Amino acid sequence: MMQTETIDIEEAEIHFKDLMHRVVGGVHVVLCENQRMIAHLVPAGGRIPGLHVGTISASADFDAPLPDLFWSGKK
Repeated sequence: MMQTETIDIEEAEIHFKDLMHRVVGGVHVVLCENQRMIAHLVPAGGRIPGLHVGTISASADFDAPLPDLFWSGKK
């Protein structure tokens, strides 16, 4: 799993270059302001495996045929 760090935006400004090196090295950085998330820093150019592990799931019947009522558009 990817390492995540949370940092205040003012602290990020002070240590910006070091922060960017950590991002390129694979650290997912969450920027906050007044304890509210405002941005995520991730490396440019592609997906990051494991970034959102467990956040999406599918029901057991996700590929079951939809009812005729769905296709007719009637309620």
